[in-house]
Amino acid sequence: QLQLVESGGGLVQPGGSLRLACTTSGLTLDDYTIGWFRQAPGKGREGVSCISSEDGTTYYRDSVKGRFTISRDNAKNTVYLQMNSLKPEDTAVYYCAIVRDYYCSRFMSQSKYESWGQGTQVTVSS
Repeated sequence: QLQLVESGGGLVQPGGSLRLACTTSGLTLDDYTIGWFRQAPGKGREGVSCISSEDGTTYYRDSVKGRFTISRDNAKNTVYLQMNSLKPEDTAVYYCAIVRDYYCSRFMSQSKYESWGQGTQVTVSS
């Protein structure tokens, strides 16, 4: 059975860092492109980042470029999102999602993805 489980969320001060992990099971991660999304209170879910299965190319929404880094460890079936220089506006529930696809085209579209995790809360506050 395919499962995605996010972890690593928590409360952090502005300027701090967190590393989120998305641990998968029931699949061969090499075959999947992975995206991270987030949903802030009262707002819609938005795409944050993506890493392709084809060659590991990464993509980011503009507001996190230079601060967030997505990576994957296929041997561990895990994808990471390193988040640095966090801001209060990064506060949200963060979700990982996967699709059997080579590329991150349309990576910010929720409809691209086949399966989702349950989310992990990230709160940036002093």
